[in-house]
Amino acid sequence: MKYLVKDILEINKLLKEKKIKPVDLVLEAFANIENDKDLNAYITLNKEVALKEAQELENLEVDNPLFGLPIAIKDNIVTKDLKTTCASHILDNFIPIYDAFVIEKIKANHMIIIGKTNMDEFAMGSSSRTSYYKAPKNPWNKEKIAGGSSGGSAVTIAARHLPLALGTDTGGSIRQPASYCGIVGMKPTYGRVSRYGLVAFASSLDQIGPMTRNVYENALLLNAIAGYDDKDLTSSKRESEDFTSLINHKLENIKIAVPNYFMSDIVSKEIKDKVMETINILRDNNIQVDFIDVKYLENAVTLYQIIAMGEASSNLARFDGIRYGYSKENPDDINDLYYGTRSVFGDEVKRRIMIGSFLLSGENAKTYYNKALTIRDDMQKELKKVFTEYDYIIGPTTTTTAYNLTDSMDDPLKSFMDDVLVIPVNMAGLPALSLPIGFSKDNMPIGLQIIGNSFEEAKIYQLASFIEHTLQLPLNPNGGEKNV
Repeated sequence: MKYLVKDILEINKLLKEKKIKPVDLVLEAFANIENDKDLNAYITLNKEVALKEAQELENLEVDNPLFGLPIAIKDNIVTKDLKTTCASHILDNFIPIYDAFVIEKIKANHMIIIGKTNMDEFAMGSSSRTSYYKAPKNPWNKEKIAGGSSGGSAVTIAARHLPLALGTDTGGSIRQPASYCGIVGMKPTYGRVSRYGLVAFASSLDQIGPMTRNVYENALLLNAIAGYDDKDLTSSKRESEDFTSLINHKLENIKIAVPNYFMSDIVSKEIKDKVMETINILRDNNIQVDFIDVKYLENAVTLYQIIAMGEASSNLARFDGIRYGYSKENPDDINDLYYGTRSVFGDEVKRRIMIGSFLLSGENAKTYYNKALTIRDDMQKELKKVFTEYDYIIGPTTTTTAYNLTDSMDDPLKSFMDDVLVIPVNMAGLPALSLPIGFSKDNMPIGLQIIGNSFEEAKIYQLASFIEHTLQLPLNPNGGEKNV
């Protein structure tokens, strides 16, 4: 019998009543992954350890809703004694000696790590096609991209291998693949979840977040991983809260803003029409929805390119072939060591490092990077100003549905433009969630982005769960149940 298609609370009840064991769930997850091996969702599986941990849990009391559940981890989050590659050849032999903060929290909640998911190399890309291990495939259509950079995590949830996964979001890398694959993905407020143990791409933008089948399970997973961490200087000291607390509460006196830019000609008509259907549902339920202008949104991609690439060039300087990871054998001198080692980076990573190094060189730092930070601050103020009058900002998550895996990768701007609607959230450090609101004519998922004010994730889940329950979409690409 299949248990992992059931909702988490139902699984939890079965575990408490001893009708199933954690090992049953782990074996089912591995069977699911094996059956869908061609989706290429994983880089490394953790079968032997996962089964051992599952058996050990049989002796413990079921103490939380996530107890005994299998979970997948994006491969840029370090896991002690479990290979962490960032989908790069330069780290294909790297075994971390410590756990990331979020991994400690996962283990404390007795979840079981099944494996490390495929992604864009060092999270640099929006299709997961820059992975050294080749791209994951979209379960709704295996000829389509899964999105990126958290493509593997989105795939394994969408394919119903297991109910929980972690991704990371620097410029939309949780929300965009969530939209393409028809799942729920949350990018929390910057500082809500510790970045300790996350292999850094752009430190002022990176956030770890939950990727799940539905809104309630997403909130449960955020409950587990959020919290203050003194090893992360950007970690928020706000007290923990229950992110499920407003789910199923009535929406009253709600005002929602839709930036005109989010519904402009950059978005396909099919997606705009689907978003308008959702807006009309909200209005039919006495929720005020206004179209407004928000300054600086059209500058988001440019700002992201400057800030993210500058920070990436600094962060990736640590991959020098000396301390860990791949190292060129028998180099002639230190320069040959650096050159020979770093030559194994993929083309997209090399491009971003070179541009970032240029942007931070000498006077360029003032001309580009510092100026970008100033405009970013202005954008954050403009978005914050919206929340003085409105409870939420909504709009499409992506401008198109998932495109073909065979589409050209020659245009270096395309991967940034794929994220044009999701990047502003990272610039402002705000929380935002993508949830499915329907399908295109060729049956590919379409996502809605819900943006909240800082540290108002619970409010986002309240609106998201209302929309989810109203739509009742069939979100299993294999057929079968509506969203559990």
